[in-house]
Amino acid sequence: MNDLPTAKAPVHLWIVGIFSLVWNAWGCTDYLMTRMRNLEWLSQGGADPQVVLAWIDSFPLFAQFGWGLGVWMGLLGSILLLMRHRWAVPVYALSLLGAVVSLGYQLIASPPPAPMNEGFFAVLPYIIIFVAAALYYYAHHQKQAGVLR
Repeated sequence: MNDLPTAKAPVHLWIVGIFSLVWNAWGCTDYLMTRMRNLEWLSQGGADPQVVLAWIDSFPLFAQFGWGLGVWMGLLGSILLLMRHRWAVPVYALSLLGAVVSLGYQLIASPPPAPMNEGFFAVLPYIIIFVAAALYYYAHHQKQAGVLR
């Protein structure tokens, strides 16, 4: 048995955990809808869905893998955070790595087609990386505080 004392879960853990669960569930939904080639979903960004699919299909394997790693590890990390499990920290680290690999490729080598590179969509990759880093930092801090077991 693990006899290490754990701190009581603060209210902000549940707020952050639920926010992260919703945020990452949206990312997984986007991933699934794109992988299932749902044209109605892809047209919501204002671009031609066939152009969007061609753009995504042009990604190298490491960027494709990074995207999947980022969204699915983010969802798992959120569940583990809500369970107060210490493994939330390395799982969120994998999510951050996936986001940086996938979105880094998009930002550096393959910018999205118009209008997905304008307005909110232009800053969304930075927001995603920031949120992934913040969730990793938060989980790490909660582990050090003894909240995660």
